Amino acid sequence: MTDPTNGTKTLGVKLPPGLHAQFSLVAQLDDISLNVAVLRAVEQYVANKQSEPDFAKRAAEALAEIEKEAAARKAAIEGLFGEKGPQPDAKAAPAADPPAKAATRSRRTPESE
Repeated sequence: MTDPTNGTKTLGVKLPPGLHAQFSLVAQLDDISLNVAVLRAVEQYVANKQSEPDFAKRAAEALAEIEKEAAARKAAIEGLFGEKGPQPDAKAAPAADPPAKAATRSRRTPESE
Protein backbone atom coordinates (compact mmCIF):
# COMPACT_ATOMS: atom_id res chain seq x y z
CA MET A 1 0.00 0.00 0.00
CA THR A 2 1.14 3.55 -0.73
CA ASP A 3 2.38 5.55 2.27
CA PRO A 4 -0.22 8.35 2.67
CA THR A 5 2.14 10.51 4.72
CA ASN A 6 4.86 10.82 2.07
CA GLY A 7 3.75 13.70 -0.18
CA THR A 8 0.00 13.58 -0.61
CA LYS A 9 -2.64 15.17 -2.81
CA THR A 10 -6.14 15.95 -1.62
CA LEU A 11 -9.10 14.51 -3.49
CA GLY A 12 -12.70 15.48 -2.80
CA VAL A 13 -15.17 12.77 -3.74
CA LYS A 14 -18.92 13.25 -3.93
CA LEU A 15 -20.90 10.11 -3.14
CA PRO A 16 -24.64 9.53 -3.15
CA PRO A 17 -25.90 9.31 0.44
CA GLY A 18 -26.70 5.59 0.28
CA LEU A 19 -23.29 4.65 -1.11
CA HIS A 20 -21.58 6.87 1.47
CA ALA A 21 -23.48 5.12 4.26
CA GLN A 22 -22.47 1.71 2.94
CA PHE A 23 -18.87 2.79 2.43
CA SER A 24 -18.69 4.21 5.96
CA LEU A 25 -20.15 1.02 7.40
CA VAL A 26 -17.73 -1.23 5.49
CA ALA A 27 -14.75 0.89 6.61
CA GLN A 28 -16.01 0.83 10.20
CA LEU A 29 -16.42 -2.96 10.10
CA ASP A 30 -12.86 -3.25 8.78
CA ASP A 31 -11.75 -0.87 11.55
CA ILE A 32 -10.14 1.57 9.10
CA SER A 33 -10.68 5.24 8.36
CA LEU A 34 -12.51 6.43 5.25
CA ASN A 35 -9.20 7.85 4.06
CA VAL A 36 -7.51 4.45 4.22
CA ALA A 37 -10.54 2.81 2.58
CA VAL A 38 -10.45 5.31 -0.31
CA LEU A 39 -6.70 4.81 -0.70
CA ARG A 40 -7.16 1.04 -0.87
CA ALA A 41 -10.00 1.40 -3.37
CA VAL A 42 -7.95 3.67 -5.63
CA GLU A 43 -4.96 1.32 -5.46
CA GLN A 44 -7.22 -1.60 -6.39
CA TYR A 45 -8.73 0.39 -9.27
CA VAL A 46 -5.28 1.23 -10.64
CA ALA A 47 -4.13 -2.39 -10.30
CA ASN A 48 -7.26 -3.61 -12.11
CA LYS A 49 -6.72 -1.11 -14.93
CA GLN A 50 -3.06 -2.12 -15.29
CA SER A 51 -4.11 -5.73 -15.79
CA GLU A 52 -6.49 -4.91 -18.67
CA PRO A 53 -5.25 -6.31 -22.02
CA ASP A 54 -5.21 -2.96 -23.87
CA PHE A 55 -3.99 -0.81 -20.96
CA ALA A 56 -0.30 -0.83 -21.97
CA LYS A 57 -1.23 0.13 -25.53
CA ARG A 58 -3.43 3.02 -24.36
CA ALA A 59 -0.71 4.20 -21.95
CA ALA A 60 1.87 4.11 -24.78
CA GLU A 61 -0.47 6.14 -26.99
CA ALA A 62 -0.97 8.70 -24.21
CA LEU A 63 2.79 8.91 -23.71
CA ALA A 64 3.34 9.42 -27.45
CA GLU A 65 0.79 12.26 -27.43
CA ILE A 66 2.50 13.90 -24.45
CA GLU A 67 5.88 13.66 -26.21
CA LYS A 68 4.36 15.11 -29.41
CA GLU A 69 2.91 18.07 -27.51
CA ALA A 70 6.20 18.62 -25.65
CA ALA A 71 8.12 18.58 -28.95
CA ALA A 72 5.73 21.17 -30.40
CA ARG A 73 6.17 23.44 -27.36
CA LYS A 74 9.94 23.01 -27.50
CA ALA A 75 9.94 23.94 -31.19
CA ALA A 76 7.87 27.03 -30.42
CA ILE A 77 10.33 28.15 -27.73
CA GLU A 78 13.30 27.45 -29.98
CA GLY A 79 11.56 29.54 -32.66
CA LEU A 80 11.50 32.45 -30.24
CA PHE A 81 15.06 32.11 -29.00
CA GLY A 82 16.88 30.17 -31.70
CA GLU A 83 18.16 26.60 -31.59
CA LYS A 84 19.82 27.07 -28.19
CA GLY A 85 16.56 28.05 -26.48
CA PRO A 86 16.38 30.72 -23.79
CA GLN A 87 19.57 31.38 -21.87
CA PRO A 88 19.38 30.75 -18.10
CA ASP A 89 20.21 34.34 -17.21
CA ALA A 90 17.87 35.83 -19.83
CA LYS A 91 15.11 36.26 -17.23
CA ALA A 92 17.41 37.94 -14.72
CA ALA A 93 18.21 41.00 -16.81
CA PRO A 94 15.50 42.90 -18.69
CA ALA A 95 16.01 42.98 -22.43
CA ALA A 96 17.40 46.28 -23.66
CA ASP A 97 16.09 47.90 -26.83
CA PRO A 98 18.55 47.90 -29.72
CA PRO A 99 20.01 51.39 -30.19
CA ALA A 100 18.12 52.00 -33.44
CA LYS A 101 14.76 51.26 -31.86
CA ALA A 102 15.49 53.25 -28.74
CA ALA A 103 16.33 56.32 -30.80
CA THR A 104 13.11 56.20 -32.82
CA ARG A 105 10.77 55.72 -29.89
CA SER A 106 8.97 58.74 -28.55
CA ARG A 107 7.33 58.97 -25.21
CA ARG A 108 4.14 60.80 -24.48
CA THR A 109 4.28 63.42 -21.86
CA PRO A 110 1.37 65.38 -20.41
CA GLU A 111 2.61 68.44 -22.33
CA SER A 112 2.46 66.69 -25.72
CA GLU A 113 -1.22 65.68 -25.39
